[in-house]
Amino acid sequence: MLTVYYWSFTNFKSKPTPNICFNDYYCAPKLISLMEQLSLLTDLEFTPVLASTGKRFLNYLIDIIIYYVLLFCFGIFLAVTGRSEFASEDNNTFQLYLSVFAIYVAYFSLFELVFKGRTIGKLLTGTKVVNEDGSDPTAKTYFLRALSRIVPFEPFSAFGGRPWHDRWTRTYVIDVKKTSMSVSSF
Repeated sequence: MLTVYYWSFTNFKSKPTPNICFNDYYCAPKLISLMEQLSLLTDLEFTPVLASTGKRFLNYLIDIIIYYVLLFCFGIFLAVTGRSEFASEDNNTFQLYLSVFAIYVAYFSLFELVFKGRTIGKLLTGTKVVNEDGSDPTAKTYFLRALSRIVPFEPFSAFGGRPWHDRWTRTYVIDVKKTSMSVSSF
């Protein structure tokens, strides 16, 4: 376990002084310099445990059900507000498809951005999106992940191992409970 030790203050006007041993039973740990702390932090190694195919499939099912509920709500909104241009015979399918794709991309990118790599499906299954190095993806990465999901046959790419939206954005979906950070060497 990595522990970082801090300086203590004897009073507010004095300079910081290290903790000292008071007796044989209580002795504060040795202080380490900032450079030593940084070198220890660079020795941390990210050891991801990738989410299983079953969890990934369950994520997909939960998220796609929620997406269809959102589409249903969008349809009700259009009906209530009298926006009938989507249902007209003037061939406005482009606007309809654009709206459907916009809701799809917005659902995935916004949820992953707000919940730090998690959609509702990922929250329920205990999984999360991370970069290849274990860091949290940026808003751009979440958007590109969501955008790449609208590529035809993209869901079938999961049968070949790592789905395209993971490969193209250099991300992984990990099992949060099983993944850890460990120190590679001391």
